[in-house]
Amino acid sequence: MDPRLERLAALLTEFSLKVQPGERVLIAFSAVPEEMVLALMRAIRGRGGHPFVRGTWGRIGREFLLHGTEEEFHTAAAVEMAEMEAMQCYVALRGAENLHEMSDVPMERQNLYHACMKPVHDRRVNGTRWVVLRWPNASMAQSAHRSTEDFFDFFFRVCTFDYARLEPGMAALRDRLERADRVQILSPGTDICFSLKGIGAVACGGDRNIPDGEVFSAPVLDSVEGVISYNIPSHYHGHCFENVRLTFRGGCIVAATANRGEQLNAILDSDPGARRVGEFSLGFHPHVTEPVGDILFDEKMAGSLHLTPGQAYENEADNGNRSQVHWDLVLCQRPEWGGGEVILDGEVIRRDGLFLPRDLRPLNPDQLLDGDGR
Repeated sequence: MDPRLERLAALLTEFSLKVQPGERVLIAFSAVPEEMVLALMRAIRGRGGHPFVRGTWGRIGREFLLHGTEEEFHTAAAVEMAEMEAMQCYVALRGAENLHEMSDVPMERQNLYHACMKPVHDRRVNGTRWVVLRWPNASMAQSAHRSTEDFFDFFFRVCTFDYARLEPGMAALRDRLERADRVQILSPGTDICFSLKGIGAVACGGDRNIPDGEVFSAPVLDSVEGVISYNIPSHYHGHCFENVRLTFRGGCIVAATANRGEQLNAILDSDPGARRVGEFSLGFHPHVTEPVGDILFDEKMAGSLHLTPGQAYENEADNGNRSQVHWDLVLCQRPEWGGGEVILDGEVIRRDGLFLPRDLRPLNPDQLLDGDGR
């Protein structure tokens, strides 16, 4: 077995999930090699846990969404809810041989399915210790404009990063966001402000998503005002969205444009919460310096931020927004992406992707990487 698989399985079970003896762990996978699933099962058993496995496949999932009835969707949700309620931990390994497999499934059917499955998602997020990661393949490498071998090397370098290095800087940033009231974001095509007062903040350093490296909060629900132009393409619901521009008034998206404007607005019309923001986050993984074409990677880009239409994290930096949508649209502010500033209560804390205050500088790439770039 490739030793990188065993290292990743150890990271997921020991650092991310902290599996304890007797705990049940659901491994949900799609388009993942058997060897990785085996490595995870063995790592879970090595800590005294009990692994359970659920597999899905892209074309089969498409068939179900395309032709399934609402009754079938509810039945599937009931089955998965019973399974989720029996688990203490959840790990998702999500691969995709075709990133656009769902592109011809009508948006109303996708919205119906996700609405039926939302209680299962909420149970997983709020009722288990969980971690989610993508799985590399040739399709993902192609999206990232890399060779397959180079992308695999990149994937394991990013995912097995020593996340403990993030902790001092993350703690300082979390404290600043928890104390902050007014936030302003300035970039080309972007001038937006909102309040974080009383919301709180959460540091994510390998215990939720892999790769990880962000601190998030959420705007006071009705406080978002202005315009934001996202400069990182985003794959969502089987489509690639580029040049997404959102205009807010009174906390609500009142105008939305993109290369796929019709599909964009269909997603934002899924429910009332989809036109409000459930998360604001700053990303700083030092190895993620270019977009990969996958949200889990791109939202962690060094020098990036995301302002997320849709669901807030319940009980964690929770502004009360509820939606079946949670879409981490990304804006990168490094100079090669146009630069920009993040301002907290009048103080510029990050300019052109680099943190300026002394307590936040440990999150800059030159502080996180040693001489060998690890």
